Amino acid sequence: MELGIGIGWRPEIAAEVEALSGIDWVEAVAENLCADHLPDSLVRLRERGVTVVPHGVALGLGGADRPAPDRLAALAARAELLGAPLVTEHIAFVRAGGPLTASPRLEAGHLLPVPRTWDALDVLCENVRIAQDSLPVPLALENIAALITWPDEELTEGQFLAELVERTGVRLLIDVANLHTNHVNLGQDPAKALDELPVEAIAYVHVAGGVERNGVWHDTHAHPVSGPVLDVLAELRSRVDPPGVLLERDDAFPPGAELAGELDAIRATLRRAAPSAGPGPDRGTAPAPGGTAGAEGPTAAPAPVSAATRDRTAVAQTALLSALVAGTPAPEGFDHRRLRVQSRALAAKRADVVAKVAPELPEILGDGYRAAFLAYAGSRTMSGGYRRDALDFAEHVLIAGGPADPAARRRLAYWWQDRSGSRPPRRTTRLVRAARAVLVGK
Repeated sequence: MELGIGIGWRPEIAAEVEALSGIDWVEAVAENLCADHLPDSLVRLRERGVTVVPHGVALGLGGADRPAPDRLAALAARAELLGAPLVTEHIAFVRAGGPLTASPRLEAGHLLPVPRTWDALDVLCENVRIAQDSLPVPLALENIAALITWPDEELTEGQFLAELVERTGVRLLIDVANLHTNHVNLGQDPAKALDELPVEAIAYVHVAGGVERNGVWHDTHAHPVSGPVLDVLAELRSRVDPPGVLLERDDAFPPGAELAGELDAIRATLRRAAPSAGPGPDRGTAPAPGGTAGAEGPTAAPAPVSAATRDRTAVAQTALLSALVAGTPAPEGFDHRRLRVQSRALAAKRADVVAKVAPELPEILGDGYRAAFLAYAGSRTMSGGYRRDALDFAEHVLIAGGPADPAARRRLAYWWQDRSGSRPPRRTTRLVRAARAVLVGK
């Protein structure tokens, strides 16, 4: 299916997206959509014939556990609500621990790289097949950006993606900004990755901005698309004419005119990089959505992944995530400096996202919000989603006797009580007593 030129739809720029000319399709974060109701902006775009693709971020298909049926059902529901031609997710893990390791469940709140090993590939492929069987439309998977790399990897990124496609017939969502990120951070050559991966399996392409700080490229989605990222897009276009190309922006949203300018730069790059007429891979070689990249398609269903393989994967991923979010010792073979950078980035992202999902918290706490949240994140791991994290943070502040200002403390107590429901979170008695004291005694 040909998608054309698109942009990531976000509530903050809904009006700007609707006003842009030449937009063929948009992508919306699946977890941010209600299961039975679309935002008015998306309804209007669909009425204009604009395709909407749901983009999942929470399945964790690269994790040791099999994908959760409720998460798969939620993604399927959004695909059906949107009438989407496909859904997309990531080649990543987002949580670890739990029954496979008999340890507390840990949530990353972020996409983390899977090791490019045969064990990890076996687990990923089985998880992908489970997801494909549960979804009403084809699935495409995105390569992610990384600050860290696993020791003792057995495959390059291109080889890993090629094996994944060969075994499952899944489509690929290639993020050229992530290829550039991995070039700067990990020394991985984008051209080599493009040479090795099956470009004919590409469903569409992401283009996004980032920034380099102290030799580390941060895939922020909050900065303009850089020249080197457009160079990687040109490298890809010289090999294949992708069915769709999409601009992503998730923060620090610019005016609509700047978004239009970035889209024009993407279009110009695609035109300049198009190969001259002649033989070679191009859009005509791409399989139909849901089809496979290979001429023969996936072979007969393989044997289930052994419990031992999943257990090994679980132990390795739990050790890494625990080091990143719980301060446990770094697993052997990892770059300790990079782990510290990744750990700080995870805590900073938690603070930023909680401020978005619960904007009352930085309003109540003022300039002290960020320092207070980072101190909290250093001692408390995520146990659920970001909304749960916001409640847990407010609980933590109240139990500690904060905020110092009595009026702010009353506001925070009201906020927590209003959202905690009939079953308050952990340390119920202490917190309820503290909240009651704030509400009636001050």
